[in-house]
Amino acid sequence: MSPDSIYNTYLQPFIDYIKFEKRFSEHTVIAYTKDVEQFFNYLEKEYNSPLIKDIQATFIRSWLATLMKKEEMSAKTVNRKISTLKAFFKYQLKTGVLEATPMGTIVSPKISKRLPTYVEQNETETLFKHVEFSEGFEGQTQQLIMALLYATGMRLSELVNLKQSQVNLRQSILKVLGKGNKERIIPIGNDIVKALEHYLQLKSELPGADNSFLLVNAKGKKLYPKYVYLVVKKYLSLVTTQKKKSPHVLRHTFATHLTNEGADINAVKELLGHSSLAATQIYTHNTIERLKDVYKKAHPKA
Repeated sequence: MSPDSIYNTYLQPFIDYIKFEKRFSEHTVIAYTKDVEQFFNYLEKEYNSPLIKDIQATFIRSWLATLMKKEEMSAKTVNRKISTLKAFFKYQLKTGVLEATPMGTIVSPKISKRLPTYVEQNETETLFKHVEFSEGFEGQTQQLIMALLYATGMRLSELVNLKQSQVNLRQSILKVLGKGNKERIIPIGNDIVKALEHYLQLKSELPGADNSFLLVNAKGKKLYPKYVYLVVKKYLSLVTTQKKKSPHVLRHTFATHLTNEGADINAVKELLGHSSLAATQIYTHNTIERLKDVYKKAHPKA
């Protein structure tokens, strides 16, 4: 079967399924599409494009081994590709194309757990109390970007797509649309409410500003994710020596500071929009490490 025929017969319906029925994010749809295309390109090159019913687990293991050895992909990336193929073949079972999946004996490589990178509390205090932001509307936007990411733990995509209608200043809440189009409520403090009131006033005076999305640039247009990333990198560089300086670092910081102050792990899970508690529990490790550090410094027998 030719690559074009494979794409039209099997891949495109799968893409439509995860996009419109499963409602995966645009980023995930793109990643899954590239993974499956890469896999079928490998099958074409190494196994002369076998029929889908003839794809064996050995073919898949061979591809994964190639990724890890020749392309030196991390275990995390390889696991993502395994998840993609599991979803793809599961869809073929669902639609009756296959009676069995070749993924049954595929084992994911182990990933060493790394503690999430975060900014120390004294560094965030320096950021919001002493760092000077640019003047004018752009400076106000940049300051609000930093404040919202730290105060809410939102993902980058959630921030740039946050609608003005999702901001309820009277109730001091934000309605955030997360992964899988799941909506969650995030409370905001008085400082953020005042900052939003001020920002919205300035925005109302900006000619032709897009009022559908909350955050816009100086020309009134919706922000690009890259712009937000560069803003975060710029201002975090002024207060921390951490190598990673991204919006996700502020998400980690939000969760870590909450758990360090004794917040209930289930509440943190809901605020972050995690689907399972396991994803949130990694932040308790930071708390444990902090306690160990205090113990070593303070206990005479440590």
